[in-house]
Amino acid sequence: MDRRARQQRALALLPVCLALTFSLTAVCSSYWCEGTRRVAKPLCQDRPGVLHCIHYSRGSSDNGSQAVQYIWEMGDDKFVQRRFHVGLWQSCEETLGSTGENCRSFQSVIPAEEQGVLWLSIGAEVLNILLTLTSVVLLGSRVRHHSGFHWLKVDASVAILTVLAGLLAMVAHMMYTTIFQITVNLGPEDWKPQTWDYGWSYCLAWGSFALCMVASVMATSRYTAARRELAEKKSGQKGSQHSPQDFQKPKTSESVWETEAAPSPAGCALISVSKHLPPEAPGKVSVC
Repeated sequence: MDRRARQQRALALLPVCLALTFSLTAVCSSYWCEGTRRVAKPLCQDRPGVLHCIHYSRGSSDNGSQAVQYIWEMGDDKFVQRRFHVGLWQSCEETLGSTGENCRSFQSVIPAEEQGVLWLSIGAEVLNILLTLTSVVLLGSRVRHHSGFHWLKVDASVAILTVLAGLLAMVAHMMYTTIFQITVNLGPEDWKPQTWDYGWSYCLAWGSFALCMVASVMATSRYTAARRELAEKKSGQKGSQHSPQDFQKPKTSESVWETEAAPSPAGCALISVSKHLPPEAPGKVSVC
């Protein structure tokens, strides 16, 4: 029975641990949004074998006084698509002709009037992580210890903490989405994406919110069931205290006389009293 209870407590700890892991991974990564940018190709400068650049050739007139530059790429051929990804902290995009990335702070990209909202979003994410971590510690103490803990208080605290963590996460995600969309429209020209979509980190962040809500519902259900069971035990104890067995009859040796009635004239009866009378008292009492 104890092993089964321990397994149930460990199962209750699982969604909170997953929520904490998802939140930490999402906050530390830079794949909240991904997309492509349209960038003009640089000139190849007569360097053969260089990719993603504009090839051109030089020609000269007969007298050699003027040089003519011929560029063969036209229209969309003069541009290249570069992938980028953005997180809470930085924005990175791939470099041309290499496998590396160029990264810069995301705060330097967004408009100045929206930087305060970005810090509010980051603060809400940090609070979400702290509240989730506190819930993990409380539920972990419940798994490790058998007695000495007020489990009703633990379940109530976990339910409240996970609800607050989930609400903070939801607000933080919505604020970040608003900031990113504003930056797409009003950000610098050398950053504006041509196409973009939400990345895997953004999905992990919302997954953490969903797990916090699940953990809160589970903790509330455990708290409600424990309170109902405790109330039933108290009512059972009160019923046993007022049962008919508690009302005992007085002892016969102290309150009961053995009597024997005999008929007598004039509607009276003579009763013989055999116990609890003084020795000098008569043995019969007349009762009319």
